[in-house]
Amino acid sequence: MDKPVDKRGVLDEDVFSYQSVKGDKVFLFWHGRRVVTLSGQKAKRFLEDIDGLTGKEAQLVMAKATGHFKHGNKSGGRG
Repeated sequence: MDKPVDKRGVLDEDVFSYQSVKGDKVFLFWHGRRVVTLSGQKAKRFLEDIDGLTGKEAQLVMAKATGHFKHGNKSGGRG
């Protein structure tokens, strides 16, 4: 996996967290709110990628796994 980069320092704080649950699912949280659910192979790959990471490295992996979840929340303008 390519190592993601946080050029703007957005992830200097722990804004992401995750929870692994039964049934091969992983919930990803941003500021305490669940934003993404991974399941199956994606969940397994995520857990492999984050294993042993802490701090900013873990934050970068979680940020990459969430993708651009906020883009769906923006309005396209008034119409």
